[in-house]
Amino acid sequence: MDRTLEHIKRWLPLGILAGLVITAYLNGWHTLLSLETLQAQKEQFQSYAAENPLLASGLFMGAYTAAVSLSLPIATLLTLLGGFLFGKWLGTFLVVIGATIGACVIFTIAKTSLGTTLREKAGPLYNKVSKNMEDNAPGYLFFMRLVPVFPFVLVNIVPALFNVSLRIFVLTTFFGILPATFVYVNVGETLGEIEQLGDLVSKETLLAFGLLGVIALIPTLYKQWKGRTS
Repeated sequence: MDRTLEHIKRWLPLGILAGLVITAYLNGWHTLLSLETLQAQKEQFQSYAAENPLLASGLFMGAYTAAVSLSLPIATLLTLLGGFLFGKWLGTFLVVIGATIGACVIFTIAKTSLGTTLREKAGPLYNKVSKNMEDNAPGYLFFMRLVPVFPFVLVNIVPALFNVSLRIFVLTTFFGILPATFVYVNVGETLGEIEQLGDLVSKETLLAFGLLGVIALIPTLYKQWKGRTS
């Protein structure tokens, strides 16, 4: 009985999250927001935010958290909307907080279910990789957050498969997504002038993010190199 209860507690949150994700996609929630929709209704959004600043901020952050938790592909659009409604400073704060909370939901559920199960069945190779991840988690996670080639949801799940602490995950997520968020929120302030999402950020900016990621990884690489040579 205790074993059955343990399995239920371990897998029920993942089952609920999976059910919500399936429901969201079946009902087309991921298509409700588009660049055209934002631009057509930007005055209404702006008017509501001006009349109800606290409520609008809370609703926006809640919507962002939900979108990230359910892995809906509308984060970029919401980030632009955040910049348009709240400006670069408050907009960045709300986006980063909402994204971090949503990421933590996925991380915690994945760590409890998938991560725990994987650790119980682990072999020597997993233990070696896991030990390396634990020792160098900040560098690896900062690198994956800063370099714009790793899907956001993937970076939420991978550290959950290893024994990365929630504190490290929160810090690397919050500060790792901060630079790109600030850039997109700034672009969002000119929402009406955006023609297509693919042209939001220049190649030079993306390259700068990549270089930041490499710089964040240098201490980890040096630590590993020094360990091998000694």
